[in-house]
Amino acid sequence: MPRIITALGLSIATLATGLLVGACENANNPENTATTGANTTASSTQGLKIGTLLPTTGDLASIGQQMVGSVPLLVETVNACGGVNGQPVTLVEVDDQTDPRAGAAGMTKLATLDKVAGVVGSFASSVSTAAVSVAVPNQVMLVSPGSTSPVFTEKAQKGDFKGFWARTAPPDTYQALALAQLANKRGFKRVSTVVINNDYGVGFERAFVQAFEQLGGTVVNKNKPVRYDPKAQTFDTEAAAAFAGKPDAVVAVLYAETGSLLLKTAYQQGLTDGVQILLTDGVKSPTFPEQVGRGSDGRFLLAGSLGTVPGSDGQALAAFNKLWQEKKGGSPGEYAPQAWDAAALLVLAGQAAKENTGAGISNNIREVANAPGTEVTDVCEGLKLLREGQDINYQGASGNVDVDANGDVVGVYDVWTVEADGKINVIDKVSPK
Repeated sequence: MPRIITALGLSIATLATGLLVGACENANNPENTATTGANTTASSTQGLKIGTLLPTTGDLASIGQQMVGSVPLLVETVNACGGVNGQPVTLVEVDDQTDPRAGAAGMTKLATLDKVAGVVGSFASSVSTAAVSVAVPNQVMLVSPGSTSPVFTEKAQKGDFKGFWARTAPPDTYQALALAQLANKRGFKRVSTVVINNDYGVGFERAFVQAFEQLGGTVVNKNKPVRYDPKAQTFDTEAAAAFAGKPDAVVAVLYAETGSLLLKTAYQQGLTDGVQILLTDGVKSPTFPEQVGRGSDGRFLLAGSLGTVPGSDGQALAAFNKLWQEKKGGSPGEYAPQAWDAAALLVLAGQAAKENTGAGISNNIREVANAPGTEVTDVCEGLKLLREGQDINYQGASGNVDVDANGDVVGVYDVWTVEADGKINVIDKVSPK
């Protein structure tokens, strides 16, 4: 699908951020780097318009850049088989910069200026928190491929989102249980935690502590948790506190850019000797071991580290991987299947609603994601059946994407390790129980 990319003007970004300064007063100013992409078909403005709000810059750029290709590929596929409601789908892309203020500004632009019906985003839970507060009053359906904080489940249970929130990655209550099970299986009895001080880090920490204690383990710094400022530049104090008390392992819930500095500091201070490093999805990217660095012997400092990440085991995964190889070459990165599924749910729900609105998508997203209905793995086949008035049950690339009342899905988790050469390999799977 041909797309035109144009820069977002400074005045628009300034206006959008000005509207939300009260909610985000502690964040940095965005750098106005958002971009838009629009289908060139003349009638596209009458059809379904969706957006992306994902990090191609900032602390999570290394992972965000792995997933951003999924949605344009989905839109291209859908438009090649007839679009939605008889019209091509239009895509508008925004870089949220891994920053809540920039995310709020981007969501404001998408909702009020571009008037999208649905958005795939964001990745960082803190950014999604800012974005959903804009999406809900504007009736824009927000589907995150990677915001995993348990806070969203709690808010959904209270009715805060009015049905305009879902995600295709499971909440960290499940990943925390998976990591606790991994730690227990490996024989670690005493662990400590260090986390980024935001919704993602703190939510994961609390869920992990509960799960690990239920398995008989001890979190040595439970009463003095180590939570680092994502805007900090040095981490000597945090590193020392996290490794104090000689734990068997340190559970580090980090973002790549700042997390690499924290771990490098710990290694340089000699704190990591004899301590297992346990990591999570926020840092699983091919570049992270190099970011942390190597020792004087040339060995990667992270060699031997273990981690968990939401895996993909959906019926549509093989076809998605094949399409990615044909169109882009190589293999899709982390969260690319979840981003594909998020976009698929938006277009399928729009077709089921027979209208190109956020309310229509919100009212039908569970209808296309869950049973009953004909199971479909191909988005075009799903659209065809919906046009014929049939019910469908979409089976995604990341999983079966059964969306519950809180907008959550349940997934499996890959266990990964950093090899001596710095490469990351998946060595096992674990299903939270």
